[in-house]
Amino acid sequence: MIASFLQEGLDEAEDGVLEVQRSDLAQRFNCVPSQINYVMSTRFSPERGYIVESRRGGNGYIRITRVRVDRQTLMMHVINSLGDSVDLPSARAILTNLVTSGALEENLGRTILASVGDKALAAVPRQTRDQVRADILKQVLILQV
Repeated sequence: MIASFLQEGLDEAEDGVLEVQRSDLAQRFNCVPSQINYVMSTRFSPERGYIVESRRGGNGYIRITRVRVDRQTLMMHVINSLGDSVDLPSARAILTNLVTSGALEENLGRTILASVGDKALAAVPRQTRDQVRADILKQVLILQV
């Protein structure tokens, strides 16, 4: 509900920037501020095309900016933001964002997701699977730049 509310606000904002008071948001949805932080980190991350700035305290605010960049810049940002390991939900979110933004064709996004999925990596030990997933994802995305 919180993410939908914020997304609607972003959609209505002409400049792609939404600023809200953290305390007002927590009060509106009857939740603690840490729940707001969780939504920010999971739904409005750079991998999903957003920059989130926040200031804590009594007058704390959250400013969400939708980033609009060209395809090559977006791809390079995603590649550079990939760490040494990527879990499957994060890989799915990254690929969904790339497809939604038009940086990848939908069929290619599904193919890449299948290639880094747990079924494809079943022979890889669980403790290193996320590292292998990150390596594959980086290499495939580099070929798309």
